Amino acid sequence: MKYGESTFDILYLAFAIVSGCLILRRARNRNEKRMGLAALILGCGDAFHLIPRVLNYFVAADMTAALGIGKLVTSVTMTVFYVLLCAIWRDYYHETGLKNLTAAVFPLACARIALCLFPQNGWLENSSDVTWGIIRNVPFVILGATVCWLFFIRRRETRRFRLLWLYILLSFLFYIPVAVAAGIVPMLGMLMLPKTVCYILMIAAFLGAVRKDPAR
Repeated sequence: MKYGESTFDILYLAFAIVSGCLILRRARNRNEKRMGLAALILGCGDAFHLIPRVLNYFVAADMTAALGIGKLVTSVTMTVFYVLLCAIWRDYYHETGLKNLTAAVFPLACARIALCLFPQNGWLENSSDVTWGIIRNVPFVILGATVCWLFFIRRRETRRFRLLWLYILLSFLFYIPVAVAAGIVPMLGMLMLPKTVCYILMIAAFLGAVRKDPAR
C-alpha cells in the first residue's frame, strides 16, 4: 500500500506543478494565467502535506509536526484555489451578474483561513479533534458549494468546463469524511485518493482551455 500510495502522490504533485507551469507558459490572457496559478498553488500546497506523508512511510523519524503543518498549508492553499476558481468562472463566462453570490466567496475564504489559524486546531500535534475539524470546514464547504453552483448553472455553455461542477462536488464528498472523522476511522483517509483524481481532472480542464485550438 505504501508504495502504491506514495507513487500516486508523487505523480500527482509532478502533474499539478508541471501543468501549472505549462499553463502559465501558454497563457494568452489574465484568466488563463489564473488557471496556471491555481494549478501551481494546488500542487505546491499539497506538497507540504504529501511529501511528509510519503517520507513517513520510509524514514524513521517523528513526522507529526511536519504532517500537521502540511495540513495547515494545504487547508489554506485549497481555500485560495477555490477563490481563484470563482475568479476564473467570472472572467471565462464574462459574468456581470450574481454579484451577491460571488461577493460571499472572499469573506467565506477569509473566515476559513482565520479558523485554520486558531491554536485549537493543534496542527503541531497533528490533532484529529473532530470539533475543530467541523468548525474550520463549515465556511470551506459553503465556499465550495457556492463555486460548484456557479459552474453548474453555466455547464451547458462550454465544452471545456461542462463537468467542472461535478469534479468540485465529488471532491467535497470525498473530502468531508476525511476532514471530520479520519482521526477516528483511519481507513477514511483512502478517500483522499479519489478526491485527488477530481483535482487532476480540474487541472486537465485548465490544460484544455489553454490549447491553441480556441474551441470552447
